[in-house]
Amino acid sequence: MDKSSTQEKSSPIVVGLDIGTTKICAIVGRRSKNGKIEVLGIGKAESAGVTRGVVSNIDKTVQGIHQAVDVAGSQSNVEIRVVNVGIAGQHIKSLQHRGLITRRDLQSEIGRKDIDKLIEDMYNLVMPPGEEIIHVLPQEFTVDNEPGIKDPIGMAGVRLEANFHIISGQVTAIKNIVKCVNKASLESQELILEPLASSESVLSEEEKEAGVVLVDIGGGTTDVAIFHEGIIRHTAVIPFGGNSVTEDIREGCSVMRNIAEQLKVRFGSALADENKENEIVCVPGLRGREPKEISVKNLAYVIQARMEEIVEHVYYEIKSSGYEKKLIAGIVITGGGAQLKHLRQLVEFVTGLDCRVGYPTEHLAKNEVLPKGTYEELQSPTFATGIGLLIKGIQKMEYMNEAIPAEVKVKPKYDAKSKEGGLLDRLLKKSITFIKDDIKDEDFLK
Repeated sequence: MDKSSTQEKSSPIVVGLDIGTTKICAIVGRRSKNGKIEVLGIGKAESAGVTRGVVSNIDKTVQGIHQAVDVAGSQSNVEIRVVNVGIAGQHIKSLQHRGLITRRDLQSEIGRKDIDKLIEDMYNLVMPPGEEIIHVLPQEFTVDNEPGIKDPIGMAGVRLEANFHIISGQVTAIKNIVKCVNKASLESQELILEPLASSESVLSEEEKEAGVVLVDIGGGTTDVAIFHEGIIRHTAVIPFGGNSVTEDIREGCSVMRNIAEQLKVRFGSALADENKENEIVCVPGLRGREPKEISVKNLAYVIQARMEEIVEHVYYEIKSSGYEKKLIAGIVITGGGAQLKHLRQLVEFVTGLDCRVGYPTEHLAKNEVLPKGTYEELQSPTFATGIGLLIKGIQKMEYMNEAIPAEVKVKPKYDAKSKEGGLLDRLLKKSITFIKDDIKDEDFLK
């Protein structure tokens, strides 16, 4: 590999790893000169060890990660060692909290360090047993009792306060993801909540400002994120997704699971009334048995019942957030489940809000090097989370002013006083010892 072409400082190569219920997807990319995301390689593998967004079989998950990363690495000609991993699952919770610091240096203006200190303090919140903070997201700031400030950097002030949206998850579920990534000979740069990642790839800044609900319908879970005035206001994970629909078809139509999935993808509809009475699908019988005839309308009734339930759950989250009347941009649906026919109409019918399907296209730069058809495939809502993880990873690297190419294996330095890496640093410190790092730390202490 030509090391001289690894990248200039402005565009590090980053890898997003989406460990989903139906697929494990690794996407390698960087920011192109025009500011868009240039995908260098993509690898997919079947996900057999994840149930409803949570790792249930470590060995199978590690196998899937290996497959996806190997394909993405060979396609992009990059040796992948560091990844940005998505996290989801029913265990994810969110809460609102308020924090404040009193600044001692009265002469200087408020800087990035003050905000970082305020965020670090939030990580010290006492959580219920078995829970760990994943993200601390500042909402609006108050400087010397002046409320509603979005960005206080550069202002003069003594008392800095902020409202925070704090996202937490189960320690065991988080550790299992970290363990899978490390067993696949990789290191996690950051754990990122999947609806936050998806929002980066499919929502525009105008939509976030106007008020919008992102609904990411995956295989095992449906993720919800509500934005208003450019700030995230509410997050939730609903433990139903596309696989729930497939299971309903399997039971309702008495067919095998793989046939139920094909029926859903090829003939499925979220509105039964949109289908004709006389449309019939013929399914081959098992081992010499007669073929089975299934009405497309009956199939749609089965799908509609489950999708209505999922949309009702989403609507409940919208109402409980208190932003129901402030969502000018309505709802954006994405994820594999968003490709279901007539789903947009069903969502509008149940919630009364405008709805569109979110595609991760506007952030992508065309790359001729990719195999034929890959760029078109990437424009599917299925890859919204993977591309979002890539964008989040690039933003993090740019924020830290680092440009570590993915080819170079970089061991994170752990410092007991620093929480810059947040949750992941603490977890790795507890559960994994890197021998080389220990030697470096001892040398440093001498």
